Amino acid sequence: MASPSFIASFARWRRTVALSVKSLLLHPMRSGLTVLGILIGVLSVVWLLAIGEGISQASQEQIASLGAKNIIVRTVKPTGDDYDGAGYGVTRDDYVKLQTTLSTLESAVPIREMSCEFRVGRRALEGRLVGVTPEYREIARLNLSAGRFLSDGDGLTERNHCVISGEVADTLYPTGNAIGELIQVDHEFYEVVGVCEPRSASAGIGGSLAAEDYSKDVYIPLQTMWRRLGDQIIQITPGQFRRDLIQLSQVTLRVAEADDVLPTADLVRETIAGDHPLVDYAVTVPMELLEQANTTRLMFMLLLGLIAAISLVVGGIGIMNIMLATVTERTREIGIRRALGAKRRDIVGQFLTESVVLSIVGGGLGVIGGLFCRPVAVGLRYQLERWIPEQMAAVPDLVRNVEPQVVPWSIPLSLGISVVVGVAFGVYPAIRAARLDPIEALRHD
Repeated sequence: MASPSFIASFARWRRTVALSVKSLLLHPMRSGLTVLGILIGVLSVVWLLAIGEGISQASQEQIASLGAKNIIVRTVKPTGDDYDGAGYGVTRDDYVKLQTTLSTLESAVPIREMSCEFRVGRRALEGRLVGVTPEYREIARLNLSAGRFLSDGDGLTERNHCVISGEVADTLYPTGNAIGELIQVDHEFYEVVGVCEPRSASAGIGGSLAAEDYSKDVYIPLQTMWRRLGDQIIQITPGQFRRDLIQLSQVTLRVAEADDVLPTADLVRETIAGDHPLVDYAVTVPMELLEQANTTRLMFMLLLGLIAAISLVVGGIGIMNIMLATVTERTREIGIRRALGAKRRDIVGQFLTESVVLSIVGGGLGVIGGLFCRPVAVGLRYQLERWIPEQMAAVPDLVRNVEPQVVPWSIPLSLGISVVVGVAFGVYPAIRAARLDPIEALRHD
């Protein structure tokens, strides 16, 4: 059973809160504007952290899609005066050397790609022609919606078989099944043996920040690509002739154990560097990218938190301003209460309670508003894409398609900070009110 002193303290606290709320309700417009300052501050904390978390999660998912045990060696066109226009990039010898010298490898998948026009009758589509081995399906996490993927037999016999992405199938064969049909690539015809399900883009690699897009891909056996198309890529555009000599666009290495990824990556760099005087390759290690992404995520969220905290401080200054004005308006009331026996701590308690009530109400409304971050962001993005489609199309996919994720700990954190702000910025007005001389306060008009 509660002690009499506790019951008396609780009753006094309830009376103080009731008086504070009643005083605040006497000026609803002023109290509302003060609450609005804290509401915006808390809303900013929750929203900015949610947006930062959403971008971070999307980025990490893209990096993880490259495979935590993978090491990607990709051809990069060299720049500078040292480049003489000859062939460049990852070679077949590099692929064989890496495959035979690295004992920790589980698999090595060579890839060759180029831009092509795919044509069926009058229908045409610009896309990416990719020469692959059967292991590519697992590396790229491709699922089939029809038919089969390329086999070892397709490569050994250099057959003109191909597997197409879902978008290529929908564009070139809009009315029927693509399996068994022919597709024209350059001057050759390839038989479609499989259709892939849609595959989301993965993180950019090889020095490019653009995500790797699988939506317009046509896959053919690597051996067929070498025989039919060779290593030379010629691009002719109005006023420009471009010739590149590339053996492999990429080699994806997979190690058996995650602990071997970073040491193997160092060996890969040493092995490749000895045969390449020019920087015509890039080694990407998704595990390193993940670690960097985690560090960037923490720094990004800290920065957003600091920016949002400034809004809370501004809201706190609003509370102090209003409370100082309230003390001036209620000077005579303070004098009467002191004359009737109220102590300084009672005056401090009442004014401090009023400022805390303002901050709690503002913080609570801010948290409720913060929980609607995701639907509001989706709706806003939809409207912006209708109003300014060209400008929105220029925004990077990672930012344009971000799905805000409310960080659970941001809610108690922002609410706690709002209470601290209410106390911190309410102390001075409360002490000032308590220090008023009762006689002078009674004479105040």
